[in-house]
Amino acid sequence: MSFLLGLSSVGLLWYGGRLVVQGTIGLPQFVAFMGYLAMLTWPTIALGWVINIFERGSASMSRIQMILDSRPEITDAAGAREMTVRGEIEVRDLSFAYNGAQVLDRLSFRVPAGTTLAIVGPTGSGKSTLVNLMLRLYQVPADTIFLDGIDINQVPLKALRKNIGYVPQDTFLFSETIRKNIAFGEIEAPFDRVEEASRVSNIWPDIQDFPDKFETFVGERGITLSGGQKQRIAISRALLIDPRILILDDALSSVDTQTEERILQQLSTELKGRTAILISHRISTVKSADQILVLRDGRI
Repeated sequence: MSFLLGLSSVGLLWYGGRLVVQGTIGLPQFVAFMGYLAMLTWPTIALGWVINIFERGSASMSRIQMILDSRPEITDAAGAREMTVRGEIEVRDLSFAYNGAQVLDRLSFRVPAGTTLAIVGPTGSGKSTLVNLMLRLYQVPADTIFLDGIDINQVPLKALRKNIGYVPQDTFLFSETIRKNIAFGEIEAPFDRVEEASRVSNIWPDIQDFPDKFETFVGERGITLSGGQKQRIAISRALLIDPRILILDDALSSVDTQTEERILQQLSTELKGRTAILISHRISTVKSADQILVLRDGRI
């Protein structure tokens, strides 16, 4: 842009100078023309920038509006009613397929309230799919998953997800402070609860090493943190809402074995009276569970 401006100025000086020498225009007229042109240059450039920003904003707004106008495929059933969740989960003859490919095949098991179920199996065996169905992230076949004896399709989504703390494999953090990321599920949580949750997940010592401690910004998707630190913050976030059911989907895969042992020791206290589902490839993570479910090719 600067090169073109300079080139055009040189061209105008050369051509205008010729006209002045030939007597076609006077020198005052030429000086006035160049002055007015200089005054118009930057406003014209600014107008181009504004138009460009406006067009980009319009395109972004149309995409945002498309999302706002979309309607979720999974909604509350007509007969859904409020309930107090105890945490008992039962799966009866559950089968599920993606685009015709069978992922889960006739699964049946029961998790009593307040107990821990561990799920292990090779990659692609259906572990995460099973958990996503419990969260109703997919449409659940009728009469296959029950929460406290009630078909999960009859449980209001708000009540279901309010009572489930979920830590996925791919942890997502916002470009905010550590404190706000931990308190995402309960914005008004007092600081002592945020701090206690960080101690349970063993992220507290790491936070103390940061210059701004809990007010440290983590960057987009937690780019300034290691994988293990992001997972531990996500565990703190799940614990802070005090859920009746806690699901950890390979949530300790990025921490070393010593840190994992400390976290599990802290969690053993937090899990008392709480239903827990642990998914892991490590025996050390699941060895203390009340039940261990082994999945292979979608079957128990």
